[in-house]
Amino acid sequence: MRILVDTHVFLWWLEGDLRLPVGCRDLIAAGTNDVLVSAASAWEISTKVRIGKLPGAVEIAHRMSDVVESQGFEPLAITLRHAQRAGALPGLHRDPFDRMLAAQSQLEDLQLMTTDGVFDSLGVQRLWV
Repeated sequence: MRILVDTHVFLWWLEGDLRLPVGCRDLIAAGTNDVLVSAASAWEISTKVRIGKLPGAVEIAHRMSDVVESQGFEPLAITLRHAQRAGALPGLHRDPFDRMLAAQSQLEDLQLMTTDGVFDSLGVQRLWV
């Protein structure tokens, strides 16, 4: 299975946060699934650190590539196709990070691991177990 983790899932995984269900933790830890982290998550974490909404993630923001690699995850770059799809997605949801994750999930045929039900309206294969 190829899994794209939402930003909050990535942070919860790193923190060992129990809001991440056991089923999700097991899928991430299995070693048989490809777990991807989008450049959009790096953008979101860095932005929220800068504006003071994620003060506990300063080190992660500064070392994102190293942190992703240390977990055995794969980075997912943002391409022109991703950007075009994100901009063209229907609906009123305006969060650019969510729209990019939705576009990447669709175009790369990825399961998006997220608790956020807003993705259901964006035509995403959402994974939350």
